[in-house]
Amino acid sequence: MKVGIVGSGFVGSTTAYALTLEGVASEVVLIDIDVKLARAHAEDILHATPFSNAVKVYAGDYPDLKDARAVVIAAGVSQRPGETRLQLLDRNAEVFRQVIPRILNYAPQDVILVVVTNPVDVMTQIAVRISGLPPERVIGSGTVLDTARFRALLATHLGVSPHSIHAYVIGEHGDSEVLVWSSATVGGLHLEDVARILERPIDDDVRKSIDEGVRFAAYRIIEGKGATYFGIAAGVARMLRAIRDDERVVLTLSTLNPEVEGVEEVALSLPRVLGKGGILTTLYPDLSEDERRALRRSAEILKQAAVELGY
Repeated sequence: MKVGIVGSGFVGSTTAYALTLEGVASEVVLIDIDVKLARAHAEDILHATPFSNAVKVYAGDYPDLKDARAVVIAAGVSQRPGETRLQLLDRNAEVFRQVIPRILNYAPQDVILVVVTNPVDVMTQIAVRISGLPPERVIGSGTVLDTARFRALLATHLGVSPHSIHAYVIGEHGDSEVLVWSSATVGGLHLEDVARILERPIDDDVRKSIDEGVRFAAYRIIEGKGATYFGIAAGVARMLRAIRDDERVVLTLSTLNPEVEGVEEVALSLPRVLGKGGILTTLYPDLSEDERRALRRSAEILKQAAVELGY
């Protein structure tokens, strides 16, 4: 599978590296306004192929998106320390107005756009509007990383593998995201029951600690090293493998929803079935009343942000 990546900064280049190490793509083309940067990353990643997979990695331009099955949009300005994802909107919306038409000029008609640029939910909504593509083929990485963080922290607390935990983060990829505690399971059993069996109870302090660990992870990481890129690159690689192999795996992804908790036309994350055609269906989770209220608040925040930009 050929994958194009527009934007060769931390996230774009690390995504290319992840795709190469995991052998998800057979061909990866990096595109960036900074041509030297794209070339340098492509050359460096190419040198890793003898140790991993025989992937063709190179820097190119928009015409090189011909035959790309998917295009990852990681173009945009980075989140500054202390800056919320929503504060990025004005700057990154203009970037999308420039790059998306250029992508569609050369990419196949059935291309899938994977949006990673923050604030990813509103940027996904903007990408749908600009591209005119069906929402199921304009997919934001959404809370795929937040869900991974939730599972990882629960796994650490319980002392079990994160692969055995099913727990979701939905709504905004940001401050108003919703950790769905009410339906979390471990090995098919309810989370609270497993915590009791393992004698590792989940009390209010544990919930608060895990919630803060998930919700504010990006701020801590950005403060420490300037950007987050390893986790999200792994998440995007997982998405693209599901598309390549038509896995129909369930991931918490963002796309434009007709309605969420009474809020119409808003992009946010819910559990989605992902396959070769993009998002095949949405699995709306069973939520508590508190979780429903929190999801509605998240939807309202995102809707307002999109409306203020005219999307």
